[in-house]
Amino acid sequence: MGYIDQMLASGEQPLVRDHQHWFVLVADAFYGILGIVLAIVILVLRGAANITGGVDTVLGYFVLALVVGGLIYIAWQALRWHNEEYVVTSRRVLRLEGVVNKRVIDSSLEKINDAVLTQSIFGRMFGFGDLEILTASETGISRLRMLRQPDDFKRAMLDAKHELELELSGAKPLPGPPIRMPSAPREPAPGAAPAPAPSPASPTARAELTADELTRTLGSLADLRDRGAISAEEYEAKKADLLRRL
Repeated sequence: MGYIDQMLASGEQPLVRDHQHWFVLVADAFYGILGIVLAIVILVLRGAANITGGVDTVLGYFVLALVVGGLIYIAWQALRWHNEEYVVTSRRVLRLEGVVNKRVIDSSLEKINDAVLTQSIFGRMFGFGDLEILTASETGISRLRMLRQPDDFKRAMLDAKHELELELSGAKPLPGPPIRMPSAPREPAPGAAPAPAPSPASPTARAELTADELTRTLGSLADLRDRGAISAEEYEAKKADLLRRL
């Protein structure tokens, strides 16, 4: 398990992990490289001058110190470069640095307002650039210097921000009772006895019952019209037909 895995919250997944461009490593290890080059130059000059005796011994130790010191310095800078990592997760953007003592800076995706990518012509040729992250807070990651493939990193960060916003704002539709149209009266089967006629009722009761049924039917028809299931002309025709039956 890597150090980044220990920093992830429950349900958080790393999406993109990247480093600075290797030019940064070369620039940071400049003095170590310079020491090794100087040691090579001294060896060449010593062989050409045919130096012997105590001076040759001193130069030998000096060359050895330059080589060993240069290699140790380069190895240390390589460890620092490797441990400085930029990570986009499903919730945050993290910057990890440090070989022995670790330091972690993170910015929440939902607080990121914008990201400004700056690439020179030299950076476009060799695939690096500076990515400035603008957040709603004063703390957090502000600038990723000489990031490797910054356009891919920026795209992944904005995609992760969009997915998080959809997850936080998504709402499931509330379940509701299905809308049913009033069923048409069934025709009697051939040969069956006709249904008995309903017992006569008073005109007032019959009018109240018919008005209630009409209200429910018109409400269902209006809902179907608003949802586009029937046209306005069909709604008006059915409404006029129901009013004639009243």
